[in-house]
Order: sequence, then C-alpha cells, then structure tokens
Amino acid sequence: MGGTWDADPQARLVRRIGVAPAELGTTGGRDGCPDIWELDNGDFAVIGRDLTTVYSEGLPEDAVIGGGERLVVIPRVTLLAAKAHIPDA
Repeated sequence: MGGTWDADPQARLVRRIGVAPAELGTTGGRDGCPDIWELDNGDFAVIGRDLTTVYSEGLPEDAVIGGGERLVVIPRVTLLAAKAHIPDA
C-alpha cells in the first residue's frame, strides 16, 4: 500500500451498508441517525456521535486522530447489521 490516503470530498453516497436506523431502533429523529454508507469511490462514510475529545487522551500509542479527523462512535447493532453487506474486497 503506497502513499497517504485522503478523503475525496467529491465522492457521493451510493448505498447504505446495513439496515436503516429506524429499522434498528437507533434513530433519534433528525438529530440521531447512526449509519454507514458506501461512497461511489469505494470508501465508507460513518455517521455517529463525535467523541473525539472523550477518547483522544486515552488512545493507544499507535492510534492517532489527525487534523481534520474525528473519532465517531456508532451503536454495536449498526455495525453488526452492516457486516453482511460489507464487500470482502
């Protein structure tokens, strides 16, 4: 794997990975819908709670939250529901 990865702001959401938040019972209306989406370039977008400040002090030595990055938390059920929909390659 060569080079440094960077998010492509031109990439668009193409499909939800997993189950809609309303179906999982994790929705808080318009202000709380944890979700995972595949982008048209193959990357993934995660919608979750921004807990960067909470976790930034206790990160393992080899984990870094870079400038412009945020640590988001999603419910376990969201990721488990997405597992079967995530491509292997």
